[in-house]
Amino acid sequence: MKALTVTPGSKDSLTLQEVGPPEPSEGSVLVDALAIGLCGTDREIINAEYGTAPEGRDVLVIGHENLGRVSQAPQESGFSAGDLVVGIVRRPDPVPCGACAAGEWDMCLNGKYTEHGIASLDGFGREQWREDPGHLVKLDTSLADVGVLLEPTTIVAKAWEQIERIGTRAFFDPRVVAITGAGPVGLLAALLGVQRGYEVHVYDVVTDGPKPQLVADLGAHFHTDSLPDSGLEPDIIIECTGVAPVIVDAIANNGKNAIVCLTGVSSPGGKTTLDVGTMNRTAVLENDVVFGSVNANRRHYEQGAEALAKADPSWLGRLISRRHPMEDYAEAFTHRDGDVKVVIDIATS
Repeated sequence: MKALTVTPGSKDSLTLQEVGPPEPSEGSVLVDALAIGLCGTDREIINAEYGTAPEGRDVLVIGHENLGRVSQAPQESGFSAGDLVVGIVRRPDPVPCGACAAGEWDMCLNGKYTEHGIASLDGFGREQWREDPGHLVKLDTSLADVGVLLEPTTIVAKAWEQIERIGTRAFFDPRVVAITGAGPVGLLAALLGVQRGYEVHVYDVVTDGPKPQLVADLGAHFHTDSLPDSGLEPDIIIECTGVAPVIVDAIANNGKNAIVCLTGVSSPGGKTTLDVGTMNRTAVLENDVVFGSVNANRRHYEQGAEALAKADPSWLGRLISRRHPMEDYAEAFTHRDGDVKVVIDIATS
């Protein structure tokens, strides 16, 4: 069968090649792949910045944002042929640490977890794959065209869950939410904020393309000025860019008792002028919380699936800028202005 593979550590080694069928040891449920979504993580692996092949191999099948349809499943698995499913990206570490043993593998303490398409496990960019039932999530049939958006949705489902848990520390009555960055994660964070009934503001530098209208169609507000220039004092900020000056603005410009969640991963080496004393004074005197969030566990996949099922499917469909067959993988990975989410369709290739 065909698969998209890289040789980790070898820059620009992405290729489409024939590989063997998935081994039964990978999981008892056999899935026909439908699609994978592309993101910055895939590009960084292709650029040889990180990525690890399965033990004893030089080649890694890429693709962690995924969607498939069950081909075969054991009777007691809870899945049946035809079910629309998404595979959970991370597997807990084998020790396991306390967090992984509790099913909170997104909070792994020793870093020995594995991840499909990223770290030591083949990804979903192949025509068939296998997974254990405990690491599969069933989707509503209405999501057949857009279910590949689940994995990025899990990132913000976790962010929102953590924000709401932190909010229980004291009286918390948030009204205004700011999202910095209108990429797929930022737009999905805005979707979940609107679903919660908040007044949502999204900040990005683009002035044209699909993003401003996508935000407007949510009933949210799109800003091209900076957070401090806008004068907004949000109760909740979800930072989705990883850009250092934007992060500083998010931490320094918010309301009293605010919660700031950082989801964007920054590139190392950048330098930004920072008045730590003033930032600390504000955070302490206003009881602010700043925390980071990455990855997701099964609970967040289920929360994300529920959020997508409640969303307008036509709006979700507009997040997908382009779709390409596997054979056009090079074009799929070529950046175009106006892209939000690019998808490789596997079933039609």
